[in-house]
Amino acid sequence: MNTFGLNIILAIAWVAFTGSVSLIGLITGFVIGYGALWLIQPLIGTSSYFKRVAAWIKLVIMFHYELIVSSIAVAIDVLTPRHRSRPAIIEVPLDVKTDTGILLVTNLISLTPGTLSLDVSEDRKTLLVHAMFADDPDALRKSLKDGMERWVIDAVEGA
Repeated sequence: MNTFGLNIILAIAWVAFTGSVSLIGLITGFVIGYGALWLIQPLIGTSSYFKRVAAWIKLVIMFHYELIVSSIAVAIDVLTPRHRSRPAIIEVPLDVKTDTGILLVTNLISLTPGTLSLDVSEDRKTLLVHAMFADDPDALRKSLKDGMERWVIDAVEGA
């Protein structure tokens, strides 16, 4: 059985033992089960599950950080008389391979204020992005590749 399935079983067992059938009880059981599995990892063998959970947590936290920073930048540009935006459409080469990864990268970029995913090339190797602040397209391209795309690759494809 895989480690994730074992963690689900431990969460359900926690709910059964405590008698607290609720979402909070299930989440608590999941966290406690994760900790227990992490502690006995030398006995059950190593698994990429623990790295992927950490990668998903990093993805969620870093996306929210990017969301706040870009929201502030867009709000300042909209509310001040001097506009700093220099919009452009840039091509971003994709290293992400799976359909799930490409979907997640494009959606996270589109959800971030100031950027919008326009299209993915037929060969799935290039993403067209409209950026509100594209003063330096190379820096923006590097930021998207080292940021969102890298976080998605780590979380979805398990680099």
